Amino acid sequence: MIRTLRPLAIGLAVLLLALSTSVLAQATSTWDAIQERGTLRLGVASSDPWYFKDPLTNEWDGLGVRLGQALAEDMGVELETVETSYGNAAAALQADRIDIMFVLDATPERAEVADFLDAPLFTYSLAVLHSEDLDASTWEGLNSPDIEIGVVLGTSIDRTVTAALPNANISRYPSNDEAVASFQSGRSEVVAMFAPALTMLQQRVGVGVISLPEPVEPVPTSAGFRREDDSRWRDYLNETLQEFNQSGRTQELYQSYLESRGIDPSTVPSLGN
Repeated sequence: MIRTLRPLAIGLAVLLLALSTSVLAQATSTWDAIQERGTLRLGVASSDPWYFKDPLTNEWDGLGVRLGQALAEDMGVELETVETSYGNAAAALQADRIDIMFVLDATPERAEVADFLDAPLFTYSLAVLHSEDLDASTWEGLNSPDIEIGVVLGTSIDRTVTAALPNANISRYPSNDEAVASFQSGRSEVVAMFAPALTMLQQRVGVGVISLPEPVEPVPTSAGFRREDDSRWRDYLNETLQEFNQSGRTQELYQSYLESRGIDPSTVPSLGN
């Protein structure tokens, strides 16, 4: 009996391997999957003004959501938001849980498992929230073990600040809100974020001042999507989002979101090309 079952078991294993290989080879491309589902799956993570979840309606808004809505409308599909985090976004793309995430910086670590736009989505500058009596005019002045700096875990800000301020005490938090809460509670003396997001949070909590430490260097951000052989999704994103940028539509969507939150766009730094 054992001799009879053994070849059968081996045969079944070979068949299953062949079937799984066939399934992988025929995996649906992102472009086709979006059309078949009728939805574009957008990764979202609390980071106003890019992504903001209304606590009353539980609906998501923000520049990233409005960009997603513009793409979905252009493709003739519905937008579906999928909650994730910046630390897990690349893994979500790799696992095919989301189709795209905007304002996701193309760090070397993420680029190992996900794909990114050929040109920047837009650029922004790194800023810090601090008390009035703290001199934050230069990055070198913040490079001290006596200064506690809060950043969001797994972001390009985390990577940049860690490299630029090796002597500072850096605390890492899961979200922008928690990083700013650390400043409000006194756990962090400084919070580092990109200027638009930090301005939004500062206006909401009404504490601290914002500085752009020297040297100020605009940083490009991108949109991440799943790496695959089929180039249609990548080509579409590169062409369409570049057109949005050059025509000023990305900035218009940004300003319309700020206005919807009762914020004068002229008080918030514009997005760079």
